[in-house]
Amino acid sequence: MSAEIVQLVEEAGPYLSAAVGAYGAAVLVRAGGVMVDAAVEGTAGLGRRILQLVWHRRDEEGRAALESAVREAAEEPEDADAAAALRQQIKRALREDAELARELAALLPAQGGLTVNVSGTRAIGAQHIGIAASGDNTAIHPPRQ
Repeated sequence: MSAEIVQLVEEAGPYLSAAVGAYGAAVLVRAGGVMVDAAVEGTAGLGRRILQLVWHRRDEEGRAALESAVREAAEEPEDADAAAALRQQIKRALREDAELARELAALLPAQGGLTVNVSGTRAIGAQHIGIAASGDNTAIHPPRQ
C-alpha cells in the first residue's frame, strides 16, 4: 500500500469520526433531517462528503462493505477496531481508484496550516502548551527547589 494512501486516510480519520459521530449510519444518505451543532458541522460535514464520495465510487459489493463499516462505527463509537475497519474500507477504495485518491486529497485541508476549533466555557486550544489553567480560583505556583 502506498504511503500516500496511508497518509490520506490518517488525515481523513478525524473527519470520518466526526461525521459518523454526528450523523450516525445516516451519513451515507442525504442528512436532511439530522440536526448537527454548528461547531461540529465543519468537521462532520467534510467527513460526510468524504464518505459519500467514496460510497458513490464503489460497486455494489464495495458499497455494502462501506455501509457495514459505517454502521458498526456508529453503533460502537468508542471501539477502535470499528474505526479501523472503516478506515480500512477507505484505504481499499483508494487503492482501487487513483482518481478517487486525488479527489479525496483535494477535499482535505492543506497540511502545514493550523486549525483549532475551541468552544465551551473555559475551553483552551493551543498548538503547543506548557501550563494551562482553566477554572475558578486557579493558582499556579512555581516548583519548589
